[in-house]
Amino acid sequence: MLLMPRKVKYRKAQKGKNRGIATKGSRLTFGEYGLKTLENGLIRANHMETARITVARKMKGVGKFWVNVFPSKPVTKKPAETRQGKGKGDLSHWVCPVKRGKILFEIGGVPEDFAKAIFRLVAFKMPVRTKFVSRSAQV
Repeated sequence: MLLMPRKVKYRKAQKGKNRGIATKGSRLTFGEYGLKTLENGLIRANHMETARITVARKMKGVGKFWVNVFPSKPVTKKPAETRQGKGKGDLSHWVCPVKRGKILFEIGGVPEDFAKAIFRLVAFKMPVRTKFVSRSAQV
C-alpha cells in the first residue's frame, strides 16, 4: 500500500526550502511514546510503509500505533542519460518534508522498554536522525 494523496491541485511541485524547527506536531498527542526527528529532511512514502510493517510485525496486535506524517509533496525525476531542457521530469515518488522536533510516529498501550526496542528498529529505516521520547519526560 503506497501512501499518496487521492487528489492534488498541481501534479508537480517546486522543490522549496525546508528550514527551521517544528512547532506544530512537536509534542505527543495520541500515544505514550514517540519518535522525534533531530534534523530536517524528506521522508519518503516507502520509509513510512516500512516503519508501519516493522511495528505491525513486532507488536503482534498489542497496543496502538499512530503515524503523524503524510507524504503530500510530489518529487519529479528525469530519466537517466537524458539531456537537459525539454521540461520538468515525470513524477517519481511522494515525500513528507519534516523539520527537526517533529513527532513522526507514536505508540501506546505497551511497556516503555518494548516501545524503545520497536522505535530503535524503526529509526534504522528512517533517512533522518531520530530520538525516542516519552510522555512522562515531556512534561
